[in-house]
Amino acid sequence: MLNRKRVIAVVPARGGSKSVPGKNIRPLGGKPLLSWSIDVAKQVQEIDRIIISTDDAQIAEVGRSGGAEIYTRPAHLATDEALVIDALKELLATLHSEGEEPEWVVLLEATCPLRTPDDVRACLKLLVEGGYDSVATFKEAELNPHRAWRLVDGVPEVFISGAVPWLPRQKLPKAYQLNGAVYVFRARLLAEEAKSLLVGRLGAVLMPRDRSQDIDDSVDFMIVEALLGKSNS
Repeated sequence: MLNRKRVIAVVPARGGSKSVPGKNIRPLGGKPLLSWSIDVAKQVQEIDRIIISTDDAQIAEVGRSGGAEIYTRPAHLATDEALVIDALKELLATLHSEGEEPEWVVLLEATCPLRTPDDVRACLKLLVEGGYDSVATFKEAELNPHRAWRLVDGVPEVFISGAVPWLPRQKLPKAYQLNGAVYVFRARLLAEEAKSLLVGRLGAVLMPRDRSQDIDDSVDFMIVEALLGKSNS
């Protein structure tokens, strides 16, 4: 619990990955990718329940063996076009029908295995100290938007009007992006928010680049394996 309010962790993990078949249960560092998120959640004492939202029997088996609860996601919320926020709303409605009324939801994407329990705790601490409704983790932007371009009828122009992309990195304004590692938000506000997980008053926790790796394809698996090997050595 957090300030005597219930906290649930949700790991969304559908089974239809096109980039890497079976991605969410592919071995990484000696255990299934999904297990990294479960293990982090188990180490955060404020979390009361750990739930896997999935449409896949093998993912469910891995999640259950790791100590998480399984809630089956409807097929229409497990397509390539389906949004995580819609699956979360459906899950919260189901939990409400069962009498579960969490104050906070911690969303842990299965594809961000290098987050730590301290990253989650930092988000929860900021919620309390800052009086926020939601907190998300960020990293420095991989591409500063002042260096971004677009093509208009084949002609390149800077994406931000007036930007000078030639400036040294040190002179560019700082830019950040969501890294997908941790989202925490008020459950009741999610039901009222149509499009975003970042509800109400928003706070940010900055994470380093090495722990912000998001796995999308086989190359990302190799990068994270290399990082794990380096840290173990």
